[in-house]
Amino acid sequence: MLNLSEVLIEHHELQNFDQLVELIGQKSKNERFFRMDVRPSFPDTPENWEERLEATFY
Repeated sequence: MLNLSEVLIEHHELQNFDQLVELIGQKSKNERFFRMDVRPSFPDTPENWEERLEATFY
């Protein structure tokens, strides 16, 4: 299972939400489930961040 909190902890180099979306897309190839257990704290995180990450993962 891919946990968003673990992705954010492991990847300090991420600068914005779009980079996170790209990374989640890459990681989705190797994971079956995705849990969004925290809200990303990027200044450009949109209101619909959960829908965007879910769509990227699945």
